[in-house]
Amino acid sequence: MGNGIAHTFAQYGFKVALVDINADALNRALQTIGNNLDRQVKKGTIDEKVKTDTLNNITTYADLKAGAQNADLVIEAATENREIKLNLFKQLSEICGEGTILASNTSSISITEIASVTKSPGNIIGMHFMNPVPLMKLVEVIKGYATTPGVTHKVMELAKQLDKVPVEANDYPGFVANRILMPMINEAIYTLHEGVAEVAEIDTVMKLGMAHPMGPLQLADFIGLDVCLAILNVLYTGFGNQKYAPCPLLVNMVNAGNLGVKSGSGFYKYSVGVKELIVSDKFNKV
Repeated sequence: MGNGIAHTFAQYGFKVALVDINADALNRALQTIGNNLDRQVKKGTIDEKVKTDTLNNITTYADLKAGAQNADLVIEAATENREIKLNLFKQLSEICGEGTILASNTSSISITEIASVTKSPGNIIGMHFMNPVPLMKLVEVIKGYATTPGVTHKVMELAKQLDKVPVEANDYPGFVANRILMPMINEAIYTLHEGVAEVAEIDTVMKLGMAHPMGPLQLADFIGLDVCLAILNVLYTGFGNQKYAPCPLLVNMVNAGNLGVKSGSGFYKYSVGVKELIVSDKFNKV
């Protein structure tokens, strides 16, 4: 998500500092951005000059202070882990100026809680992009309890400058997108777990019957099963409602390290450079 957000801002003329504690991760991010830009050139959506300008707008930093201290806007896109995000915002609150807007790309964690560890809660907001960021239009803009109307307006207008469609949401577990999406994915996993239908059949029903571009099990693999589990746990804890309880099959798969696309195996198997989906042996009929 981080490299997709950097790519998008840089393509629309913003100077971007891309920060990660791992230099190898930064190199991989630049390579990914370059490859995605090449695809855009090949499709004719941008030309070579836009590609070059986009890459020139990105500077990488392996030090948080060096990358963030002069920023007008910081967008955090760390893994969906509450403690990691709170720690990052504590640091950013010390590093950045009083007028800096600090945004989180979190898909479920409370913006109000994140803001509570900072010096300027009014400047904290959620800016939840959809993946892949350069292609997806939606940005959920989540207002924390203390987020000022001025900050909300600035972020809404900024999203429009990126040719996105921003939608305001209030700060409740899962916001809008994942409060609706994750129970659907969880129910699809329960449908598999209880033997109602197999992987391909479940996804086919949702694609052909409900006009979804991707089945829920394939989508879960794409999001990351660990991320799905983390979001469901936030929903379950936040609402205390059994309908958000993660399916035991999802829990077992995450514990086994079958996380979807990023691990090479989830409900489907994935090979580098191969687009065809193969149902995992775990779910093949015997």
